[in-house]
Amino acid sequence: MTVRIRKAVFPVGGLGTRFLPATKAMPKEMLPVVDKPLIQYAVEEARAAGIEHFIFVTGHGKTAIEDHFDSNTALEKLLERDGKADLLAFLRDSTLESGKISYTRQSEPKGLGHAVWCARDLIGDEPFAVLLPDDIFHCKTPCLKQLVDAYPSVGGNIVAVQDIPLEHTSRYGILRVESDDGHLIKANGMVEKPAPEAAPSRCAVSGRYILSPEVLHELDHQKTGVKGEIQLTDAIAATVGRVPLHGFRYEGRRFDCGNKIGFLMANIEYALDRPDLADDFKAALKTLPL
Repeated sequence: MTVRIRKAVFPVGGLGTRFLPATKAMPKEMLPVVDKPLIQYAVEEARAAGIEHFIFVTGHGKTAIEDHFDSNTALEKLLERDGKADLLAFLRDSTLESGKISYTRQSEPKGLGHAVWCARDLIGDEPFAVLLPDDIFHCKTPCLKQLVDAYPSVGGNIVAVQDIPLEHTSRYGILRVESDDGHLIKANGMVEKPAPEAAPSRCAVSGRYILSPEVLHELDHQKTGVKGEIQLTDAIAATVGRVPLHGFRYEGRRFDCGNKIGFLMANIEYALDRPDLADDFKAALKTLPL
């Protein structure tokens, strides 16, 4: 029997300090790439992969995320009155259906593993996806859909990966590779943010996961790792031997919108990909003294 991936966790409790002062009173996940907030790209990707239940792990000052995915009757009536059908459809499409969205709280920032663990009662005993909204993927087939399509052949834990320069390994979770067919990588371990000289490979985990509930059982131990935080990478690594671990080289381009350059690059690429903006934007870029 094929196991369906029905639930996705979105860790959105971070403070967004790298984007201060913009994020002093606004969640970093609501920063716009062109005209949609980062979190909406992640939710749309999850929807396209067949996700049915959207679980947000929030923190202080994140109510704007809840409001964004709620209906806004007054705004809808205004758009309908003014004949703005395209904007009305866009607005309604961004609303998540009642009963298919849940929120839980991460009371203090103890790491990504802790954020996922906070959703354990909502996840239950089934495989689930994790999407980090800081990472957006410009792909013909959405990144999570690529993982979902690969999952039935491997099961266990499967993570999106990209090959990175060796000098960047200290920024990522890195796979310990056992075999590699070019797309699918069989791994026998993971290391969180190793120094280049200690890195077991250049295969870096890239913000999209499908995980076994065994990972939640490991997170129950609340073991701390790098920076004294509860690391998701460590919990995944601890299941190796009981649960298969694979990396999947997705087809597409990733933007790390947790840093300013990645965020700016995403805005440029997505604007250039928009038929209603591309020509005018290209012309505007030519006027800059680059």
